[in-house]
Amino acid sequence: LKDVDLEDPEGSTIGLIGPNGSGKTTLLKIIAGIIRPTDGRVITRGRIAALLELGAGFHPELTGRENVYLNASILGLSRAETDAAFDEIVEFAELGDFIDNQVKFYSSGMFVRLGFAVAVHVDPSILLIDEVLAVGDEGFQRKCLDRVARFQREGRTIVFVTHAVDLVRQICDSAVMLEQGRVRIAGAPDDVVREFRREMVKHELRYAAEEGNREVEVLGVELVRGDGSRADVVRSGQALVVQIDLRANRPVEHPVVSFAIHGENRLIFETNTNWEGFTIDRLEGKRRLRFSVDSLPLVRGRYWVTVGVHSGDASVVYHVLRQASVFDVDGGGRNPGQVFMAARVEAEDL
Repeated sequence: LKDVDLEDPEGSTIGLIGPNGSGKTTLLKIIAGIIRPTDGRVITRGRIAALLELGAGFHPELTGRENVYLNASILGLSRAETDAAFDEIVEFAELGDFIDNQVKFYSSGMFVRLGFAVAVHVDPSILLIDEVLAVGDEGFQRKCLDRVARFQREGRTIVFVTHAVDLVRQICDSAVMLEQGRVRIAGAPDDVVREFRREMVKHELRYAAEEGNREVEVLGVELVRGDGSRADVVRSGQALVVQIDLRANRPVEHPVVSFAIHGENRLIFETNTNWEGFTIDRLEGKRRLRFSVDSLPLVRGRYWVTVGVHSGDASVVYHVLRQASVFDVDGGGRNPGQVFMAARVEAEDL
């Protein structure tokens, strides 16, 4: 970590995001007091409960019951306090039938349930969470998030490390992106998540697959909204423009330009200039084309754009650039499908 200077106000929830190796877990361990910084200082106020890695603080040869008492004592509870909270811890962890088994026989999900249950029942002022919720099943993840929401209502401070950046936008008051041990950006969750995704996309698109003879070349692809601003994130129902810059390295007759939108492993939509009734008689030099979608009918999620140019009879592929760009769709309600259609509900007495 280098020149990290942050303040997390009491009662707030801050999200730490960044690529692997950026220093997120190291920062949490410093906050928790597990390791000491070689320079600088960390000031905390109140009891800290840290859930930093799978099985941290557990002894594999001890039973779940014995580890509850061991872990709680490490976190600052007396035996009497642990006695009072023990039944609630076991109930929350859903380990009643296994609490007297040695934890070396626990699954990863059981480890997480027990560790989280202890951490949230020691009455912490500060809760540190490092990605471990991704290991539990969906039902337990929901229970954990409900407890996090309860802590937020009670005014406790939470520092949350995750790769699930949509969760940061959902539950955090602020966010920080670390990159190679430094703070890349700090501020509102939407702004930090947007910057993180932009950097990840740059990394992903280095590996975009290309093919074609390059007689016509795709120089660039940009996604813009109807007002001309860059469209990294688009709301369902908004306009989207796919702007494609081309260069003909030799004059070609009747080229066809296409673009497609893909979701996770699935083609969502495809069109080309011919299908849209737009004819390019001859292409030479540079040309910019714009495909306009007046109302984007997609639900919340991430989508990739592939663009291509081929001859009029489709016998020659000039250039195809897969995953040429990427965008996120926000909104679209809770529709579980991939198409957003605005609907109204009306009722009348019969």
